[in-house]
Amino acid sequence: QLVESGGGLVQPGGSLRLSCAAYGLAFNHTGLSWTRQAPGKGLEWLSGIYSDGLTYYADSIKGRFTTSRDNRVNMMYLQMDNLKPEDTAIYYCVTGIYGSVRSDFGHWGQGTQVTVSS
Repeated sequence: QLVESGGGLVQPGGSLRLSCAAYGLAFNHTGLSWTRQAPGKGLEWLSGIYSDGLTYYADSIKGRFTTSRDNRVNMMYLQMDNLKPEDTAIYYCVTGIYGSVRSDFGHWGQGTQVTVSS
């Protein structure tokens, strides 16, 4: 099970930190990703992180978002800086390193809403 938290309303240029808690997984051996879905749009993969911390990012968020994980406490994080209105979406943590559709990933969290607006 994956549980996201940390979403909310933020002004453009602001920051948020999302957290993903994992339960019942072989966390230390599981690759994870952050994805998002904006209203009326398809799923967007944002970043993937291997168990050793190697991370990949989508071009749309590279340089603004940072993914990290702490294998000691089964947590993954997404630090989001310089947020833009187009970052408004529901953000999900998922198992799997990369994908473009929901079926590319295994477990899903319930999602956390991020709204960027003045």
